[in-house]
Formats: sequence, structure tokens, C-alpha cells
Amino acid sequence: MRGRPKAELVLSERERDQLTSLTMRRKTAQALALRARIVLACAGGIDNKMVAAKLRVTEQTVSKWRARYVTRRLDGLLDAPRPGAPRSIEERAR
Repeated sequence: MRGRPKAELVLSERERDQLTSLTMRRKTAQALALRARIVLACAGGIDNKMVAAKLRVTEQTVSKWRARYVTRRLDGLLDAPRPGAPRSIEERAR
């Protein structure tokens, strides 16, 4: 085994069903669907390099989402809040 050791990724049936449904729903954001596909492939026992090649992303992307899923589960696949002040929208009178 080469490289850094990876945290084991084991999915329950419920988690697997949730991730699968994210990949199939038409309303799911494409970025979230890709993250779900990455996690499902990693849980299937495929190494990060093969997952990256299969899904046409970088190995760093696979490593990032795998690690975030291991630590935060499904919440880890959501976008993190952006830095800075929240947006303010002003209504203009017509």
C-alpha cells in the first residue's frame, strides 16, 4: 500500500440509498450529485486514483470529498459557507 492511509469509508443501507437518490434526482445540483457519486465509488472499494479517472475529476477532489464525508457524513457534501459579509439585496421602487 502506497501513500497516506485513507480513513475507512463504510456506508449504511440508509446512507447508500440517500446518496443514490441524490445522483438520480433531476432537481439535485450537479455538484452535489458528483460528490455523491464520488462517495459511492469510494465506498465500493475503488481507490481514489481509479475513482478520479472514472469520474473525470482530480485525485485531490476525490480525497477532499471522501475525507469530508468520513468526518461529517452527508452534511460534509454540502457547500461550506463563503467568507465575508452576507449579501444584501435592496428592493428598488419602480
